[in-house]
Amino acid sequence: MPDASRAAFIPADAITPERDITHEHFAPGDQIVVIKGVDDGILWGDVMTVVTPSWHTPTNEDGWRLRDPNGGALSFVTGHPRYLVHPSQKCPDCLIYHRALQDYLVPRFSERKPVDVGWYSVTETNQLVHVADGRGSR
Repeated sequence: MPDASRAAFIPADAITPERDITHEHFAPGDQIVVIKGVDDGILWGDVMTVVTPSWHTPTNEDGWRLRDPNGGALSFVTGHPRYLVHPSQKCPDCLIYHRALQDYLVPRFSERKPVDVGWYSVTETNQLVHVADGRGSR
């Protein structure tokens, strides 16, 4: 993750909350990215590995336990499938989602420095939560 500054304004995310992606789309061992912001015209995020199914408490839906290799105390977090993106160019569903986020976010940030759009936080129980799924978040 780049050393990102927090966005001065947080654009509303109308894309992720409406994403229709199933739990079965991801599997243990998959490498994924949680898109966190923009850096010099490209999207950036946290790269993690899917470990095992896990209940995502903030949404009361099936989620995935994720391993963040740079996580320290937060080496394992649970996230909802709609937050996750396969980085491979071979996944059409994730490519469509990634492209939609890119078309939406990149024009809003012209800075050459990394910007975190502030859509995600982690709860006390290591649940990755999107602002649209704020129930139970800090």
